Formats: sequence, structure tokens, C-alpha cells
Amino acid sequence: MLRGHAPPYQPPGAPASRPAEPVPIYLPLERAIERLEEVVDQETAALRSRAGIDLADFNNRKSQGLLDLNRALRSHDGLARDKAALARLAGLRAKLDANRAVLKTHLDAVREVANVLADAIRDTESDGTYSPGFRSGGWE
Repeated sequence: MLRGHAPPYQPPGAPASRPAEPVPIYLPLERAIERLEEVVDQETAALRSRAGIDLADFNNRKSQGLLDLNRALRSHDGLARDKAALARLAGLRAKLDANRAVLKTHLDAVREVANVLADAIRDTESDGTYSPGFRSGGWE
């Protein structure tokens, strides 16, 4: 309580004041987190279902979401003390970690397929002239 200010008047027999309800998260930050979580969830689900997806579109949408999140964070004072905001950001972080793991699996598979195709093309185009171990007298 501030010095010099009296507590609010409560008439005798009035019910005790209720504990303060949790302060909602800063609304622009909440909306930015929700939009970013939605995009991340959609991409993660699409990758897990092995559906054909437009990764460039998801990348653009996630970039826009991060821009919105950064703007909301810059305009939010006292983030370090805002437990609701920190909890929402921790939830977003968990979703991003899951998304990163699924993307890594997807990219590893793409890399493996690309290597198999490159080897097959190389084998098809090769006439054996530069193959290791082959000399004019035969295989060594």
C-alpha cells in the first residue's frame, strides 16, 4: 500500500475482498503467440502425416509470426515479471522444439533420397573409365 493512502473502505459485515484474479497476458503478445503456434502446429501435423506441403509457405508464415512476436515483445514492459507471458512463451518453445525435430527427420530423409538419386545418376552416366581399381590389364 502506498504511504499516506488508506485501504479502500469496506462496510462492516461486507465479505472479505476476493483475491485478485490473474492478470491476463498482454493481448498483442497473446495473439502473436497464438498465431505462431497455429502455424507451427499445422506444419508439424502436415510433416507427420507425410502429406505434400509447401515448405516455403510455412517458412514465410513462421517468419511473419516471429516478426509479430518480436514487435509484441518489444512493446511489452515487464516481461521478466509476467509469469503468464513466460508460461505461454515456454509452451511456444516446446512446440518449436517438436517442429524442429520433425523438420530434421524430414530433411534427413530428403538428403538420403537425394544421395541415392545422385549415386544412381552417376552410375548410369559412368562408362567405367575412371572407376577405381580398373587398369588396362583388368581389375587389381
